Amino acid sequence: MSEQTKPELKKSLSGLHLWGIAVGLVISGEYFGWSYGWAQAGTLGFLVTALLIAAMYTTFIFSFTELTTAIPHAGGPFAYSLKAFGPVGGFVAGFATLIEFIFAPPAIALAIGSYLNVQFPALDPKMAAVGAYIVFMGLNIVGVTIAATFELFVTVLAIVELLVFMGVVAPGFSWSNFATGGWSGESTFTLGSVGGILAAIPFAIWFFLAIEGAAMAAEETKNPKKTVPIAYIAGILTLVFLAFGTMVFAGGVGDWKALANINDPLPQAMKAVVGENSSWLHMLVWIGLFGLIASFHGIIMGYSRQLFALARAGFLPPVLATLHPTRKTPHWAILLGGVIGIAAIFSDELLSFGGLSLTANIVTMSVFGAIVMYIMSMAALFKLRKDAPEMDRPYKAPFYPFFPALSLVLAILALGTMVYYNLLVFGLFLVLFAIGFGIYFATAHLRSGDVHAANLEHGTLDIAQAEARTLVD
Repeated sequence: MSEQTKPELKKSLSGLHLWGIAVGLVISGEYFGWSYGWAQAGTLGFLVTALLIAAMYTTFIFSFTELTTAIPHAGGPFAYSLKAFGPVGGFVAGFATLIEFIFAPPAIALAIGSYLNVQFPALDPKMAAVGAYIVFMGLNIVGVTIAATFELFVTVLAIVELLVFMGVVAPGFSWSNFATGGWSGESTFTLGSVGGILAAIPFAIWFFLAIEGAAMAAEETKNPKKTVPIAYIAGILTLVFLAFGTMVFAGGVGDWKALANINDPLPQAMKAVVGENSSWLHMLVWIGLFGLIASFHGIIMGYSRQLFALARAGFLPPVLATLHPTRKTPHWAILLGGVIGIAAIFSDELLSFGGLSLTANIVTMSVFGAIVMYIMSMAALFKLRKDAPEMDRPYKAPFYPFFPALSLVLAILALGTMVYYNLLVFGLFLVLFAIGFGIYFATAHLRSGDVHAANLEHGTLDIAQAEARTLVD
């Protein structure tokens, strides 16, 4: 495909849109998923886990933004690692991102079903999850501006709802409720508490998972070199405040153990304060859905752009780089990710193991993909600083090299502990990567040898240059 006919995404998003995408991608993590960490570490132990992970994400975002502004490409982490490490490195980062973004939506869809089930007990949560896929895949196909504007709208509503939740349950908050049995079920910290703190890492990551997905919309953003840093930094600060506020208030209103293994901890926490028939509770269920929808909708946008970018660069079948003739959205990529996600929803026998629920294991699988991508991205930042010092960097990571190094070390620690505590999920993760490399070798004919050689030899070939010389993009 020539440079003149390569598929190009439309630049139509503002900085406010990008902030909405960054926060919206993540905000469902405040509504569910994190409370599984209480089952592992207790409330106080999980608070320690969350502080460590918040430090990892804050330093990561301040560092990752350097890459996003220097290479505003729909592939995001794939593009950064491709430039730093060549095709194999690019594929590892890109496929890890795909696992993160394809496995996060089914977990969120199941939570949407659980929230709806609170209002409509006869409704099958899994069928509601499938319905959510159909609706929001369609919205993403309609157009990126409409999709991003909707994302901003539901994100703002979700933030307001979390603030309302904190305000409504505050009168029922007691620190003694939060702290009782707070160290893996024990009242005091012991060496055994450390194991729970480490085992809870995937669920602390769920608080912030996918914020990096806004990078995949950078190619569609007006003036990304100026707007991306503002959107990212404002986004991570917003999410840190909401994560800790939600967790602490929810854990202090009653018996936190009752919330540790469910998909709707916030409605159940509010129920303990205002009762089952309160209008506040019904409002939380309905408006709370917007938080789940914001992330679900945004991550569909993210996985479709990653599939699109990988296919456009010749790493996946070219059909996934096809844009809708009128809407200019990657419709086949949107649909493929949805089919995989719906299959995961109905994979109880395959994905319910290790004493954890289907949702918990799907969350863990998504987190494995995220952590591998974080490690690759920070390694790419160091590599590009060394090999491409002349590259235009409109924004530079503050406190370099401390911030990216701290993020990298915490990510490696997180990966090691996750492997130790989730061997079965990690085994399945490796199986998926083996399949991915099978696809990588099967699509080798789509990538020209001279570009491969240039990338492998130098690791710094300009992305646009490389793509202009390949068969696709």
